Amino acid sequence: MKQLAVAFFMIIGGIIPALAAEPATVTPAQAEKWLAATPGLQVLDVRTKEEFATGHLAKATLIPWTDNNFADRAAKELDPRKPVLVYCQGGVRSAKAAVDLVKLGFTDVRGLAGGMLAWQQSRSGSIKTLLDIPYADTQDAAQRLDLYLPATRAGDKPLPVIVFIHGGAWQGGDKAGGRASVLRFVSSGQYAAASVEYRLSQQAKWPAQIEDCKAAIRWLKAHAKEHGLDPEKIGVWGTSAGGHLVAMLGVSGDVKELEGTLGKHLDQSSRVTCVADYFGPTNLLTMGDFPSKMAHNAADSPESKLIGGAVQENKDKARSASPVTYVTSDDAAFFIAHGTTDPLVPYNQTETFAAALEKSKVPVYVETIEEGGHGGFEGPKLDARLQAFFDKYLRGVDATIESGKLKVRE
Repeated sequence: MKQLAVAFFMIIGGIIPALAAEPATVTPAQAEKWLAATPGLQVLDVRTKEEFATGHLAKATLIPWTDNNFADRAAKELDPRKPVLVYCQGGVRSAKAAVDLVKLGFTDVRGLAGGMLAWQQSRSGSIKTLLDIPYADTQDAAQRLDLYLPATRAGDKPLPVIVFIHGGAWQGGDKAGGRASVLRFVSSGQYAAASVEYRLSQQAKWPAQIEDCKAAIRWLKAHAKEHGLDPEKIGVWGTSAGGHLVAMLGVSGDVKELEGTLGKHLDQSSRVTCVADYFGPTNLLTMGDFPSKMAHNAADSPESKLIGGAVQENKDKARSASPVTYVTSDDAAFFIAHGTTDPLVPYNQTETFAAALEKSKVPVYVETIEEGGHGGFEGPKLDARLQAFFDKYLRGVDATIESGKLKVRE
């Protein structure tokens, strides 16, 4: 029996009974129970083995797929008579995979609720989508962003913007992964959103990644009036490697050596208002000091590949790629979510970074997910706290932001 790996970037949702021509929708908790209780369940995933979660999900076998070979691989590697659970980090891609399986004749297909909602909204016309905008004025497909605007705005003021930056160990992922995360904010009519693609480490070494992200922020500010955006209210949100990059945006608004010279809008500042960092690395030099499934100091680690050499043999480069290096009192406000048993990015990365922010009197709210892994811990309380954070710093709402310990999916 072939079994595929499960990815974890999830959004809570309800369950919808399966229709003959459509996949069913399941919440993360329902999906995990189904996985544990269903012998022979086939699970479709797009992530790498290093990104596996723990528990039931870590026991699955990885057979990755991409959009352009999905139908062929599904026909060859999955049994249409047996149930299939579809997960992927991108949300919309997860939903598209589930829909395609049904079209191929699979009889019991269930997709993650966040992805199915994103798929439905993408077809409803409630959100205006502008894809593949070249923010750096180059022909490089990696230097593109997608812009999401509500078809109906909640008011007549320029909208604050939430910018999502994807993870993938600086070696994988793409901007499609941000759509499902930001759509709930855009659909409210109170926010616009963007999802940014950047050059991966196999294409360019540090600081290319942060230079790309800064060029994207400058493009948004330069085009704010055109799209009805508030250039002074830009928040950034990222997971894992994306968490690292948004953290860097939050602390390096005044660091000229990381600014780069990309694009036509060098007159614009790359400063951001607030940062939501989900389990991102913050100090490359200390990642190898704590238990991990990865040898972070090895020459072939994601961190070493990012900077172009083994971390401990290139300490100056490692420092330049570590957000903790740049913390000062004028940095953006931070919301940090991290699991205490993260097998890839040690929880200590958040502890030491938050301490540095607090020492510099930067507002920081730490959400500690007890027994949480490398993502997969999102729940209604965490979502509500993130909402309050963005509402406070981007919309000026007098919101109380709770922080502290949460359980997985609480």
